[in-house]
Amino acid sequence: MSTAKSDLLHELSARGYIHQCTDEAGLDALARKEIITGYIGFDCTAPSLHVGNLVSIMLLRKLQQTGHRPIVLIGGGTTKVGDPSGKDESRKLLDDATIASNIEGIQRVFSKFVTFGTGDRDAILLNNAEWLEKLNYISFLRDYGRHFSVNRMLSQDSVKLRLDREQNLSFIEFNYMVLQAYDFVELHRREGCRLQMGGSDQWGNIVTGIELGRRTDGVELFGVTTPLLTTASGAKMGKTADGAVWLNPDMLSPYDYWQFWRNAEDADVPRFLKLFTELPLDEIDRLAALEGAELNDAKKILATEATALVHGREAADQAAETARATFEQGQLASELPTIEISQAELQNGFGVLTASVQAGFVKSTGEARRQVKGGGLKVNDVPVNDERQVLTPADLTADGVIKLSLGKKRHALIRPV
Repeated sequence: MSTAKSDLLHELSARGYIHQCTDEAGLDALARKEIITGYIGFDCTAPSLHVGNLVSIMLLRKLQQTGHRPIVLIGGGTTKVGDPSGKDESRKLLDDATIASNIEGIQRVFSKFVTFGTGDRDAILLNNAEWLEKLNYISFLRDYGRHFSVNRMLSQDSVKLRLDREQNLSFIEFNYMVLQAYDFVELHRREGCRLQMGGSDQWGNIVTGIELGRRTDGVELFGVTTPLLTTASGAKMGKTADGAVWLNPDMLSPYDYWQFWRNAEDADVPRFLKLFTELPLDEIDRLAALEGAELNDAKKILATEATALVHGREAADQAAETARATFEQGQLASELPTIEISQAELQNGFGVLTASVQAGFVKSTGEARRQVKGGGLKVNDVPVNDERQVLTPADLTADGVIKLSLGKKRHALIRPV
């Protein structure tokens, strides 16, 4: 049971966001006394953030909701270096054009979670390329390099694990924690930032930044990390057999996003309701107590509430209704993911294996062939028994589409145009 007196730490603790805190009593006292500016950094390694980033985004939301000021720090500079944390090999270094494109993509999601503006509690968005790209290497080494112990850096998990496995760690990656530490100091100087938050793999980097602030500016900074999120079966949060669960709708539809949460493992439902929805805790306790078939109702609520935060309430309700119509009533819901093919392709016979790949069910026709052998692939709810089966106009339903399914929960419509 948390003894936190501030709204910030009480809320974060009650919902399970806190794994480690550098000085919980000190941060708690500060949060009761003044508006805290806190930040989380997001590198631009992909055109969208994914569910694995969601707990950090929710942290910024909770920070603002409890009366404080969030900074979204875009890593336009650090992305060019590559964070070795949690990686067995070097990240692919991206060019400026790709980084700029990725920044444009990932910025979209934040306005759904925090309010930006010029008020003392309004969020701001910054890019660390603004100061990192202006650094003079010799001056930086002289002014800041002397505060970093190589012995200490070698003991950090992000470095130690790579070295223990005898996997290459480039010098540029070794510098990442130095630049992240400098970010914290720079944000304190520019914006009065006192708090850095992030995943548990960032603990060493955060502590290094706190120490740098103390050594260079004599300031007391704070750090909070979240638990490493894995599913009950041990899988990494946000990763599925089909890849990352993206937050941008152009990379994953609201319906598929809803389905990801609907398919949560039973044991994960209470924890996910606390972290990824804003339902009251007493309501979450009621849902967590459900068992058997009733637990499916809790999963639907989890899916709808989590989807509403990312895609809006209307899209979430529409996804829930699509699922209900598809699974409970057996209807062909028009909101299912749709693949358009030409009339000529259908007339000539469109291979069911190719259709499965285009639907995103599988990554190759070889994998689709294995699904056919296992009885997992269906056309209009009828199992496919022949891997050479083709779709023709005779397969069109009264709605003018063909329903393609993999298992019980993955469906798509094929529509000739």
